[in-house]
Amino acid sequence: MLGRSLTTVLIVPTGIGCAVGGYAGDALPLARAIASVSDRLITHPNVMNGASLYWPLSNVAYVEGYALDRFAAGDWQLQPVHRNRIGLLLDAAIEPELRIRHQQVAEAAQATLGLAVTAAVITDAPLGVTLRQADSGSTWGTIDRPDSLLRAAEQLLKAGCEAIAVIARFPDDPGAIALQEYRQGQGVDPLAGAEAVISHLIVREFQVPCAHAPALQPLPLDAGISPRSAAEELGHTFLPCVLAGLSRAPRYCSASELVADALRPESVDVVVAPESAIGGPGILHWAARGIPILAVAENQSTLDLRPADLGVPVQRVQTHLEAVGWLAAYRAGLDPAALSPGDRRLSYLNHAVQQAMSG
Repeated sequence: MLGRSLTTVLIVPTGIGCAVGGYAGDALPLARAIASVSDRLITHPNVMNGASLYWPLSNVAYVEGYALDRFAAGDWQLQPVHRNRIGLLLDAAIEPELRIRHQQVAEAAQATLGLAVTAAVITDAPLGVTLRQADSGSTWGTIDRPDSLLRAAEQLLKAGCEAIAVIARFPDDPGAIALQEYRQGQGVDPLAGAEAVISHLIVREFQVPCAHAPALQPLPLDAGISPRSAAEELGHTFLPCVLAGLSRAPRYCSASELVADALRPESVDVVVAPESAIGGPGILHWAARGIPILAVAENQSTLDLRPADLGVPVQRVQTHLEAVGWLAAYRAGLDPAALSPGDRRLSYLNHAVQQAMSG
C-alpha cells in the first residue's frame, strides 16, 4: 500500500537559550529521534552542529535559517545533492596559528571523511565581529565589514564552490559572565546570534548553503564544564560539524523552477518547535497554511512568544518524547489523540440532530 511520506521540520531558534538546542549540539539526540520516525527531516545548523561532534543522518536536510524562512514562505525549494564542493572563507583577523588549525580541519575532512573542500579564501579586511546581548538575555551581533565577507564569498563561488563554510574571528573574553554561565549549562550561547547574522548575509545575497564556525583561542581547562557545552571544549575549532553538514546540504532554487526530486514548501507535514518561540516567520508561514505545529512546552527559552497571544493554532505537547510519539502515530495513519484515554463522541454538524441525540 502506498502512502504519503512524512516530512517533519524541526526548529530550535539560536541565541535565545533554549533548554534543548541552546548549547553545543544538545539538540542532536532530538534530531536523531525525530528523524527515526520521519521519512524526511528538515532542520538547521543550530540543531545539527556540535563543534567537533556530529552525527550524519541520511534523511536530514541541513538548511540555513534564512533559507528555511524563504522555503516556508514558498519562495524557495530544496534540491537534494550527492555532494557539495565546499569553500572555506576565513576572516583576515584570524591569527596565523589559529588559521592553520582551521586549515588542518579542512584538509583532515578531505583525507579522513572524503569531503570535497575545494578552495579557501581570506577576506581582504578583518570582518570586525561585535557581540551584543539584549535585556531579555537573547544574543545578537554585528560585523563591521559585510562588504569584505560578500566579496570573499563571491570569489569562492566563481571558483566553483557550491557551499560556504565561514570562519570569523570572534572576540575572546574568557572572564565574561555570559560565557562562564554558558560553560556551566546556564544562560545563553553568547556567540549564536552573531553567527546567524553572518550566514544570513551570504545566503540572502547568493542563495547558497552556508554555515559558520567561530574562531576563538582555546579556553582554560575547567573540570566542571557542563556536558551540554562540553563539545566546544574538545579542540581548537568548531569547524568539523559545519563541513559535515554542508557536504550534503540541499541547494536552494526558486520555487518556480522545475527541479526533479526537489523538496517543495507543500511537502512539509508537521513542524516541531519550542512553545515559547512560536513567533518566527517560518513557523507563522506554515501555521497560516494549516500545517500542524507541535509546540513543546518543556523547551523554554528567553522569549515568551506564546501561541495563544499570537493567534497561532498549535498542538501542544509537554515533552519532546511526547512529540516523537505524536509523530510516530501520525506517520502510522492514526489520530494521535486515540492513544490517550478519553470518551470522544461523534459530533454532528446538524445542530438539530445533535440536540435531539443529546436530549
